Amino acid sequence: MGVGQGPVEPTKDRQTVDAEGRSVADLIAGVVVKPLTTIPDHRGTVCEIYRPERGIHPDPLVFVYQFTIRPGQIKAWQMHRKQDDRLFLSAGTVRVVLYDDRADSPTAGMLNELFFGDHNRALFVIPAGVYHAIQNVDTWETVLVNMPTRPYDHADPDKYRLPLANDLIPYTWR
Repeated sequence: MGVGQGPVEPTKDRQTVDAEGRSVADLIAGVVVKPLTTIPDHRGTVCEIYRPERGIHPDPLVFVYQFTIRPGQIKAWQMHRKQDDRLFLSAGTVRVVLYDDRADSPTAGMLNELFFGDHNRALFVIPAGVYHAIQNVDTWETVLVNMPTRPYDHADPDKYRLPLANDLIPYTWR
C-alpha cells in the first residue's frame, strides 16, 4: 500500500482476442487487417505479401516501396486525401496508431492501436482520410513495404502531416 492510500483493487483484464486468437476490437471503417502466414523450412522462410484474389483491396498494384524505422522512432502523424496505403511489416515489431478524421465516416473520431511483428505479420489497409503513425517498438530497425493505391507524385505529394503532439488526435505516446 502506498503512503496515504487505501487498499488497491486489482483490475480485471478485458477480452482482446477470441478463442482462435483474432482481435475482438472494432476497426476504423475501411481499415483491413489480413493476417499472413510465414512458412519456415530448413533454408529460411517465405511469406506471400499480396495476392489480388484475396480481395483485401480492389485497386491494382501501381507503386511499391520499402521504408525502415530506427529503434524507438515514430513516423507520425500523416494522412493522405487521395490514396489508401497497403502496408506490410517485413521485419521487426511496430505499434500502428490510426485516427479517423473523416467527417462522413461511421467511425469518425475512432482511434485504433495495432501491433504487428515477426510473429504476426499482416497486410493492413489504411484508407484515405485516416491519420496514421508507426512506432518501432523493437531493438533493431523495422522494415515495412507499402503498396499505395497511387504512385508518389514528387511535384504534388498527397501527404498531410501533424506534429506528434497535437490537439486533434487524442493519443499520448508512452
